[in-house]
Amino acid sequence: MRTLIENYQNSPGEHCGSVAMRSLLRHYCGLELPEPAVFGLGSGLTTGYLCMPGASPALMVFGRTGTLEADVAVALGADYVEQREPDDEKAWRDVREEVQAGRPTMLSGDILYLDYREYKVHFPGHRFVLLGFDDEKQAAYIADRINEEPEVCSYGALAKSRNPPEGLSTQNLWGRFRGGELKHDLQHATRSAVETCTRRMLNRDEVPMGSLRGDGDVSFTLGLAGTRLFAEQVRAWGERDDAAELASFNAACLEKFGNGGGNFRRLYAGFLEWAHALDPVLVPAEAAGLCWRSADTWTRIAHLLWSVADGASPWDEAAKHAGEIAQLEQELFERLENSLAAAS
Repeated sequence: MRTLIENYQNSPGEHCGSVAMRSLLRHYCGLELPEPAVFGLGSGLTTGYLCMPGASPALMVFGRTGTLEADVAVALGADYVEQREPDDEKAWRDVREEVQAGRPTMLSGDILYLDYREYKVHFPGHRFVLLGFDDEKQAAYIADRINEEPEVCSYGALAKSRNPPEGLSTQNLWGRFRGGELKHDLQHATRSAVETCTRRMLNRDEVPMGSLRGDGDVSFTLGLAGTRLFAEQVRAWGERDDAAELASFNAACLEKFGNGGGNFRRLYAGFLEWAHALDPVLVPAEAAGLCWRSADTWTRIAHLLWSVADGASPWDEAAKHAGEIAQLEQELFERLENSLAAAS
């Protein structure tokens, strides 16, 4: 059997999750949004500091939540749900049935195993959209963030990606739209998303990790608490046997790996500019500027970490910059908190 959804418009962009949700919202709901707006409406920003003893890498810093895609739907009032399926065979049957019915379907997996990509490291939680399959060729057709045209991925690689045999896994997570209605207008959705992100970043609410699961003793510290813990601990990275590996991976995680640069802060700064134009009372003019400054500082940390390969010892300076980011983002989200109160 072979099937391919032909009328799906995939728009390449900076980040897998916001690209996928942007195109799915267009397809199912007729809603056209810039990518930064999708990222911000998903309350996607955080600082995550992961400690994974025995894994490679053992420490990771990243800049988005685990539930961005579902949270976009919550903010807009879209009928979109996500679920895990531990049974690999059933997980494939479920998404095949969606595509056979003409419904593009959100998938999640470890990008390392996708054979049309050239990643050489584990990166779990990658988002992409299933558009079709060909049983004779044992190939799936995938919409990913890098090209307009569908990618071709072998069944074996896709299965391994969706529920990998080692490291972190989203356990065959998939999502579907059950309708095209949006219950909330953009102003309501923006207010809800800004409030959610603000409370999470200030550690007033728990930051969700979604379906991401790991083997062994994995700890997550999120929001501004994650930034501060990174600032406290990065000085000691240089004393570890795996210092070069930590530096290389985390530099790419902060500045590359499909985050738009600056640890996702450039995407969120773009959202704040868009939201200010929509509602200048809710999002003050200076908010985006603070976020751009944070993005630039995260970029400086990434370049410091890359310098380890040339024999540099940047750990104290990286810690200093991380402390500056914590102060910048504390100010940013306290200002947004005040604006939310004033707009009530």
